[in-house]
Amino acid sequence: MTGVVTITEAASYQIQDMMKEGGEEGSFLRVAVKGGGCSGLSYGMGFEQEMNEDDIQFEQHGIKVLIDKESEPILKGVVIDFKQSMMGGGFTIDNPNAIASCGCGSSFRTASNAGKPEDC
Repeated sequence: MTGVVTITEAASYQIQDMMKEGGEEGSFLRVAVKGGGCSGLSYGMGFEQEMNEDDIQFEQHGIKVLIDKESEPILKGVVIDFKQSMMGGGFTIDNPNAIASCGCGSSFRTASNAGKPEDC
C-alpha cells in the first residue's frame, strides 16, 4: 500500500536513530492527529509495539508506520522531514490539508475539521 504520509530520508535516519537509542527497534511509528492547540488540531508521533485492527499500516525506508482511520484523511499527503540547523534539529510536517496554523507552530486547522482551539 502506498503511504498516506511521506517520510523523507533525513527523517527516516532520525527516527531509526531514536528507535535504536530507545530500544524500540522493530516497533511501529504511529503518526496521528488529535484535538488541541490554539488552531484546533495537533500532530502526534510515537512508537508502539502493536497495531490496532482499524489502523492503516505501510512501510517507508524500513520504518513500519501506523495511522488510525480517523487521522488518515487529515494526514493524506503530509511530508515529514527532519531539519538540522545551528540551533539544533527537529521534525517538520508539511500538510497540504492545513489551511491555518498557529504562531507557535504546534497546531493547525483544516477546512473539514477545525477541532477545538485551546491556548498554545
